[in-house]
Amino acid sequence: MPGESVAEGVVEVIGADAKGAALILCEHAAHHIPDRYNGLGLSPEAAISHAAWDPGARDLALHLKECLDGTVVASTVSRLVYDCNRPPEAASAMPEKSELIEVPGNVGLSASQRDERIETIYGPFCDAVAAQVEVRRARAQPTALITVHSFTPVYYGAPRETEIGILHDSDTALADPMLKAGKKLTHRAVHRNRPYGPEDGVTHSLQIHGLAHDLPNVMIEVRNDLLRTPEGIATIGGELCRMIACALVHLGLQTQGAAHA
Repeated sequence: MPGESVAEGVVEVIGADAKGAALILCEHAAHHIPDRYNGLGLSPEAAISHAAWDPGARDLALHLKECLDGTVVASTVSRLVYDCNRPPEAASAMPEKSELIEVPGNVGLSASQRDERIETIYGPFCDAVAAQVEVRRARAQPTALITVHSFTPVYYGAPRETEIGILHDSDTALADPMLKAGKKLTHRAVHRNRPYGPEDGVTHSLQIHGLAHDLPNVMIEVRNDLLRTPEGIATIGGELCRMIACALVHLGLQTQGAAHA
């Protein structure tokens, strides 16, 4: 199964020749801050906290890539530098504060400073996704867009019950059969549009990479305490793989038994 990684500075593409339908995005895969941003003025702890990236999300995306024979497009730069799941005009694209963490290096950015990040981080990520969509279309390959994220178990001091969130914008074609399959996971708290939903501005990637290209699409959020070990990633990855495979079969994008958890 294709497993090669093509890294292009701020984005990596893994498994570009994969034959499966899953095109998997991981916008918050890394906490790396390029030297030119001087660490954004963050403490060492803040620079590797969940504010800076989605812990476990990249490993989960790679697990799904393997079990679905999919392609992964992942950002290699911290979302505090630029959040590739936010449009350039959003304040949260380059946040001055993330939950309780102040980001001094994002305070008072000039238009040219913002433009530099848009052009060098957000633009290349979007271009890499668009290139994969185009390549798949050229070879008449069925495609579903899946974005993979993790979230903190406690937010502003409040614990979160949700373990797996299945998020969608206006298109529910992929989310609905996934949620139906998720009902079989009686031990797992699987919820629709939680802990976030479209009203929170989190479906940007679904809009511009999925809806705009008429691709069925879904955003997956997993509580990050479930992704702290290889065993945890394998468990959640296996459950999600079965949910996604059921949905892909339902939509006619994959034949029964094409995926393996």
